[in-house]
Amino acid sequence: MQDSLNEQPTPKLSRRRFGHQAIAYGTAAAAVSQAAAVTAAAAVSQEPTAKSVGKPVDAKTGRLNQSLCKWCYDKNLSLEELCGHAKRMGLVGIDLLGPKDFETLKKHGLVCTMVTSHKLTDGLCDPKYWDEALETLNGAIEATSAAGFRNVICFSGNARGMDRKTGLKNCAEALRKIASVAEKKKVILNMELLNSRVDHPDYMCDLSSWGIELCKEVASDHFKLLYDIYHMQIMEGDIIRTIQANHQYFGHYHTGGNPGRHEIDKTQELYYPAIAEAIAQTGFDGYVAHEFLPTRDAMSSLEEAVALCTV
Repeated sequence: MQDSLNEQPTPKLSRRRFGHQAIAYGTAAAAVSQAAAVTAAAAVSQEPTAKSVGKPVDAKTGRLNQSLCKWCYDKNLSLEELCGHAKRMGLVGIDLLGPKDFETLKKHGLVCTMVTSHKLTDGLCDPKYWDEALETLNGAIEATSAAGFRNVICFSGNARGMDRKTGLKNCAEALRKIASVAEKKKVILNMELLNSRVDHPDYMCDLSSWGIELCKEVASDHFKLLYDIYHMQIMEGDIIRTIQANHQYFGHYHTGGNPGRHEIDKTQELYYPAIAEAIAQTGFDGYVAHEFLPTRDAMSSLEEAVALCTV
């Protein structure tokens, strides 16, 4: 009985009053929606790019040792200038240089993160190129070791009609000849995985599964794969799962946006912060080198790439 006495009559809602309340509710909802949009915009603006952070990019604040590939900037900068930019961004070195460049790198406190060697197309899968390739590799190993650097690149070469099984057998035999030299000199040979669909038709080592099988055949800690993310996205995709499952065979990484091998930002299909995090979680202590052709201001694009991979 008391409850019924305390009940207040529900006021009648006129059409005008209802309209006013609806407007008020709508205004409040709009304000909430606007606030949510501002919050979302703020979250988006927090993407780790050089412009948004408002301070110099420093790769050394992350867990990955980042570097860059000189050839991508040949039209823009000298090696001397590029070293200055690399140092400013916290990069540890520059990829794909030879002994003539070592002095310049060392002057800036940088390392050559990957030393060049023999011809890409005339590689280790074909015995007729062994003499030249192995001689070049031997020289590169000696120079790399003397400089105190770590990595030398090598290539399978083109198949030229050779079946993949024979090519793998030939590569393994050639690599056993030179891997012992690399081991004595504390140098790691890295065979690059390249796509054969777009950029390097007929290249033999174009799948991670083939390269991993080669690593198992050679059975040396001084032979690994250069896992180029751009190339393997074209050939097989599934980048993060491949890294997680097979990171012990990968001695070096290259970045690059797909399609086009341009910036690694939102203009292409790969999400590099997640890829960088996956690499870092494996405990990788080698180098991740940026290898893309900038379409905008070269150093701004590089700064953004470095920021994206600083995890």
